[in-house]
Amino acid sequence: MSTRILLARHGGTLWSNEDRFAGSTDIDLSDEGRAQAMALGQRLAGETIDAVCCSPMKRAIETATLAMGSRPLELHPVADLREIDHGLWEGKRHAEVEAQYAADYLAWDADPFLAPPPGGESGLQVLARALPALRQIAIDHPGQTVLVVSHKATNRLLLCSLLGTDPRLYREKVTQDLACLNVLIFKTPSAARVALMNDVSHYAKVLSSP
Repeated sequence: MSTRILLARHGGTLWSNEDRFAGSTDIDLSDEGRAQAMALGQRLAGETIDAVCCSPMKRAIETATLAMGSRPLELHPVADLREIDHGLWEGKRHAEVEAQYAADYLAWDADPFLAPPPGGESGLQVLARALPALRQIAIDHPGQTVLVVSHKATNRLLLCSLLGTDPRLYREKVTQDLACLNVLIFKTPSAARVALMNDVSHYAKVLSSP
């Protein structure tokens, strides 16, 4: 039986509008991020959700909690769904990193899948932990619908893998906006179809209205 995974990215954080690297930094949602997560919850209100899994980071936990609403479900943190670790770049603005770590930044920008930031993770390392975790969720929930809340880079890498897209291009080819929704249909743990990707229609109109 197929497993349906509702893969979401967390809502906006206190650093989202500051162009800072916030991978392994456990930062909270902003008020706007909470509004995005609640809008995602409203979008999913009519869905039957059998289980909720998320990254153990605070921004993912709070997004998952708000999105699942009043459903009497236990939240299951999955360590391998956490965001990529940017090492020495954590907390710094992109412009700072480009100036202070010029050679490392150029190498990472050219191939983020294989070239990690100093002291951080490569895309390959993230995919090596996150893809088995996602497949395990599909194995554990045959015939069910599971809400999974993770992060920008982690989701991009997972989607590239499922779509058969060159993972070296995950930052160019796949977009994951704040509190977006992706729908994955796993016919088997190793065969998934991407039925919806990067949908933010549940909040885009709300946040742009006066």
